[in-house]
Amino acid sequence: MCFIAYGILPPLRTFDRRHDRVGGVKGSVYLARFCSLYSGSSGNCVAIGCGGRYILIDAGRSAKKIRERLAQEAIDPADIAGIFITHEHSDHIAGLRVLASSLKVPVYATEGTAEYLTQYGHAQNVDLRLMPPGTVDMGDMGVTGFATSHDAAQSCGFRVECADGRRISLATDTGVITQDIHSALEGSDLVYLESNHDVTMLYAGSYPYPLKKRIASDRGHLSNEACSAELPVLARAGTTRFVLGHLSAENNMPVLARQSAVQELGKNGIREGTDYLLAVAGINGLPSMVL
Repeated sequence: MCFIAYGILPPLRTFDRRHDRVGGVKGSVYLARFCSLYSGSSGNCVAIGCGGRYILIDAGRSAKKIRERLAQEAIDPADIAGIFITHEHSDHIAGLRVLASSLKVPVYATEGTAEYLTQYGHAQNVDLRLMPPGTVDMGDMGVTGFATSHDAAQSCGFRVECADGRRISLATDTGVITQDIHSALEGSDLVYLESNHDVTMLYAGSYPYPLKKRIASDRGHLSNEACSAELPVLARAGTTRFVLGHLSAENNMPVLARQSAVQELGKNGIREGTDYLLAVAGINGLPSMVL
């Protein structure tokens, strides 16, 4: 386990978006890059890049919308090497078939998710591949899956190891942080973690009671409180950048998610801007972050 010394947050590096590389470094060292394109119940899609190549995690908006966000972030669709799917719910696969078939890139999913995609026509004209037990080699990135706890066929999160040594991990759509999830996130430089709902807003809201219970269950979604409780543990293990994602439009507000996270980290003596950086992804995601 690697512990950070508080007060020495690694500085952001100079970024040349045209080449995804550090300026002023002999030999031009390629950067790890993270971008939330879309986030929330209306659709989810994340881009992670290194060495001039990218992967997408989920494709929960239309192919047209995803291409629009890629253009805004100066990501050439021709540089996308593959798409990784966390699970089969529509806010994660809405644009998958059209996008994957047009990009002509492989799509990776767990066996349970792949069966659903095939059965319901989402894999038509798609190069669908099963996630292996180990790591998928994507050139300058290695992608490993890990199980999450959600009411889906076989949901998962992903850990991405970049050639520059940076590690980016993503876990959304999970009702609880299991030991497997924690182990996968631990030691990551950047963690994208679900902060779906405020418990008070959820139970005071208009959703039918059975739906409220499903969301709050161990196979539902992570609350602000549950998300925040994990952050200090990850910070002590070396994570310096947090992105809170998959916020509910009905049962949460960005200010509540941020407040919960900052307060919990602060109670543990971990200071924003000095020990860590934190961002909250909105419906249209976030601008690119360079590690």
